[in-house]
Amino acid sequence: MAFQFENLHVWQKALELSEIVNTISQKFPKEELFILTSQIKRAADSTVLNIAERSQGQSKAEFRRFLGIAMRSGIEVVSCIFIAKTRNIISEEDFNLIYDKEEELTKMIQGLRKSLE
Repeated sequence: MAFQFENLHVWQKALELSEIVNTISQKFPKEELFILTSQIKRAADSTVLNIAERSQGQSKAEFRRFLGIAMRSGIEVVSCIFIAKTRNIISEEDFNLIYDKEEELTKMIQGLRKSLE
């Protein structure tokens, strides 16, 4: 693997979750395309991108900062699925899948951030 972030288990999990979000969000109604669909996909992708962006050649403090941004993007994904659930856009099964994966990912990011202190 050419880039350090590719070896990060947390990055791999974030990429996996981003694909799950993308697949599930394709079921959202067309009227949500430029609203909730776009928002949840951008937030999930942002998590992956922020983990990768500062993993290579940056100070620990800088990497910690970007991991914080990644974690906040994950929290945005969770907020989006609550909105989708409230609007009856997402099934309970899909909600739980994303919620559980996001909870696991957030714990992993928190652990990585602590290890950089």
